[in-house]
Amino acid sequence: MPTNFPPHPARRNAARQGPVGLVLQGGGALGAYQAGVYQQLHEAGLEPDWIAGVSIGSINAALIAGNPPEQRVQKLRQFWEYVTSRKIWIGETPAGDSIRKMHNAWSSFVTSTLGQPGFFRPRLGNPWLAGRDIHAATSYYDSTPLRRTLESLIDFGQLNESGIRLACGAVNVGTGNFIYFDTANTRLTIDHVMASAALPPAMPMVQIGKDYYWDGGMVSNTPLQHLLDHVERDGMLIFQVDLFSARGPVPRDMFDVQARTKDIQYSSRTRLVTDHYRALHRQKLQIRALLERIPQGDWTEDDRALYRHVSALPAISILHLIYQEQAYEGQTRDFEFSAASMEEHWDAGARDTRATLSHPEWLRPPPDDAGVIVYDAHRPDR
Repeated sequence: MPTNFPPHPARRNAARQGPVGLVLQGGGALGAYQAGVYQQLHEAGLEPDWIAGVSIGSINAALIAGNPPEQRVQKLRQFWEYVTSRKIWIGETPAGDSIRKMHNAWSSFVTSTLGQPGFFRPRLGNPWLAGRDIHAATSYYDSTPLRRTLESLIDFGQLNESGIRLACGAVNVGTGNFIYFDTANTRLTIDHVMASAALPPAMPMVQIGKDYYWDGGMVSNTPLQHLLDHVERDGMLIFQVDLFSARGPVPRDMFDVQARTKDIQYSSRTRLVTDHYRALHRQKLQIRALLERIPQGDWTEDDRALYRHVSALPAISILHLIYQEQAYEGQTRDFEFSAASMEEHWDAGARDTRATLSHPEWLRPPPDDAGVIVYDAHRPDR
């Protein structure tokens, strides 16, 4: 006989907010942080209704949407343990920033030289010497191992029919246009996920139909805008999981310059997006107030349609989780695939999510007509 358990407190609070969204940024090996975030959301009963991802975010998103709820954490775990399974250090993982920096540098060197199990492998020939060949001459690595790994872990029938809306960001190589492959209007295949994670010049472009696609992080590494543009009147509680921080210290040497450049290039534009959304929200409030000063008997059909539009003002809360770089990590951290770093990233995501969920008031709907409110466990006073 089935038992009706009361919903987890986090799920109860979120239910008042409307659908739950999950935004997953690109960031290679740092993507294990997102897996840790999802594990805690899953344990809290906060299954996403909509996931938008770019690059490794699309891979994690597909692993979640492409499996039943009870298998999702397990499949994420299988993926991350497989792609970080190469032993790169004899003995225990070293402690101390200096020697750990050496460990991570060696790990990233091995990855760039040998590729990564279940993910990518170096091409046998140098692409610079391959002539004008659309496959062998346009990337340093072959991503066939990733295709096989995802085929073994993702049920694309489940992905398209699970009820989770999934969107993967990619760039059309020929036109330069950014596109979302969205289950709302497209039946997603493994090619759509592969295309979103095809970062040049490392990874090969992916052909879909007559067009070729690259990693969406080239244009926009955080797909928050896609959710905000499609939020309906019920509003949404959005967990935005970023792998690069827009804030950081001023560089003091060239290693710092390389790391900080990558942060700025791939960090989210959350404030830009939310400021734009708030400005639109204020305009709608002003238009609504002006229309309400006019007797309804004098309204035209266009006025009535406009009023209905500006009255549909969803309440949106964004819970922002941002990976905090460790002192021994540098500009290679997104392709440093050691098992030790994977575990640390996963644990950091779980820890930050627990801290976020410890604020139940953040899960409740914002005040009426508030528009969008952003919370950050690392800056709780913001």
